[in-house]
Amino acid sequence: MNDYPMNSGASTDFLSSTFLFGNVGAPFVIGLAVGYFAKKMLKFALFLGGAAIVLLFVTEYYGITEMADEKLQSAASAATDMAKQSGGFLVERLSHITSKGVSAVAGFFTGLKFG
Repeated sequence: MNDYPMNSGASTDFLSSTFLFGNVGAPFVIGLAVGYFAKKMLKFALFLGGAAIVLLFVTEYYGITEMADEKLQSAASAATDMAKQSGGFLVERLSHITSKGVSAVAGFFTGLKFG
């Protein structure tokens, strides 16, 4: 015979709000929200950047503007460096929420995964 209660399946649902707030803690939830938001904003920024590049290509095709490939690559590398710096800033800031910062940083990376 097993010693487990009959409805123990509900207690193993690790994505339920009861488990997250009761067992994981507020720093994880804060990190989760920040990571989810960061990923959504990154996707939106990439969408706008892609639209701007396509618009530049169209205007170049019709002879309105002229864009050198080196300038486009330079702008893309600058944007990539800025995204890396902001991601590092968020992780460092979240690590100061608790004494060890593990819960908030883990929540941040989980939010990035879900976003």
